[in-house]
Amino acid sequence: MAHLLFLREDEPLVEYRLRPGRTSIGRADTCDVALPGAEISRTHCIIDGDGQSWVITDRSRHGITIDGKPTAHATLTDGSVVTLGPYTIEVRLSRAEARPTEDVVAGRGHELILATDDGGLLVERPWVVVTAGPDEGRRYPINAARQSVGSPPSDIPLSDPDIHPNHMLLRLSRGRVMVEPGQGAAFLDGQRVREITPLYADDELSIGSSVLRIEHASLDEHPAASRFGEMVGDSPVMHQLFGTLRRFAGHHFPVLISGESGTGKELAARGVHDVSVRATGPYIPINCGAIASNLFESELFGHEKGAFTGADRRKDGAFHKAGGGTIFLDEVGELPEGAQAKLLRTLESGEVRRIGSTSVTYPDVRVVAATNRDLPAEVRAGNFREDLFFRLAVLSVRIPPLRDRIDDLPVLCRTLCSALHPECHVTDDAYQVLNRHRWAGNVRELRNVLTRAYVLAGPRIDADALSFHDLGTLPTQQPADALTLGQAERTYITGVLSQVNGNRSAAARVMGIARSSLHYKMRKLGID
Repeated sequence: MAHLLFLREDEPLVEYRLRPGRTSIGRADTCDVALPGAEISRTHCIIDGDGQSWVITDRSRHGITIDGKPTAHATLTDGSVVTLGPYTIEVRLSRAEARPTEDVVAGRGHELILATDDGGLLVERPWVVVTAGPDEGRRYPINAARQSVGSPPSDIPLSDPDIHPNHMLLRLSRGRVMVEPGQGAAFLDGQRVREITPLYADDELSIGSSVLRIEHASLDEHPAASRFGEMVGDSPVMHQLFGTLRRFAGHHFPVLISGESGTGKELAARGVHDVSVRATGPYIPINCGAIASNLFESELFGHEKGAFTGADRRKDGAFHKAGGGTIFLDEVGELPEGAQAKLLRTLESGEVRRIGSTSVTYPDVRVVAATNRDLPAEVRAGNFREDLFFRLAVLSVRIPPLRDRIDDLPVLCRTLCSALHPECHVTDDAYQVLNRHRWAGNVRELRNVLTRAYVLAGPRIDADALSFHDLGTLPTQQPADALTLGQAERTYITGVLSQVNGNRSAAARVMGIARSSLHYKMRKLGID
């Protein structure tokens, strides 16, 4: 597996994995590897390859050397040393690496290597800081390839009444921040942004009545992040989790995410993809528990035309579709034994063979898996292959249940409410009720409770608007046996009907079900 190790004065900077096609190296933001310095041309050199052989071509005014000799065009070999300006590139075409680099390169996907006044280097991460407007003083990390800025439900939500959802977009490419026009007007240096435009430190953007500035903080300066992808949390345990996931995102090893149902395992998997260097590649989710065992091989590895009855054309499997990106195997603990063996074979060899084919391919895919089962216990019980477990759990992390991070309720409620309505909010008395609930369904249950309360009571959610389907663990002021599930559903439906003055069509739309389904439920529950 081909890699380039970049060094300056024998200090490792970053490791870059070569993929088939063209790789550009230079000073420009559009290069695959962007290096600062006056001795580096905008596009200094390019490397072309098919995965087996690699050729480098000089495109600069300053020139390059290979193994000490000036070169304009040459074939790279294992161990070649390329010099351009103050940088050295060690070429490794085999699986062995030149030196241990994990601590150096971990998490570099969205960081920037900058030259300092004394000729040294500084590794920094970009942030958006609100310098004027209703959210003045707030800071947001730019840690995904593309983030929207504007009113909720934007990725970076602002409370400015003069802006729209997805008002503008921020792109992050190899540490460089760029602004992209969105649904509203954004101004840079007094000029409206009409195309993708690079942003630099201290540049200020005006949107609505807010002013935003781009800053870069060195890694030992930036505060603990309260967000990872779509996951949020202010508790120490979540800050630690987000840091671990970011470190995992900087590598290509398999990741196993465990946790109870509703904790956000799929959001964590998506975040690992979005923060990684694979963010521009495909993300292919597969629910292993929803695939019949006889179809599993075709879904993952594809088939040739005529391979079996009904195979009327050639089909790519999930591993082919995820080439250059990430495949997410949700509920991997549900795989039957036969499917486990087939998946293990691919993970061990990297080979993907379509059903009915005699040839194999080697798609460049990172595997992220998730389960709500105790896989070590499943291994001990003989229900899950031990060798497959260790293949999947190279990097593993557990997402804590909501009851173990109850301090995150305020930030979770704010985030979930903003997605329902800009004015939706939870009152203090409602927080007291939410704090006492056991949350067997975790964040998913919290989302459902808030959604139900918003539908029934409107944007102000107080204690009286809350209802729980987990009736055995209701707060103490409500008797545990006061309602059955049918009675709770009856109360919900009659409440919605009351809101819409008995209009059954309107009630069905509010509940998101067909009118015929509503009629059936009303007859079943005895609602006149």
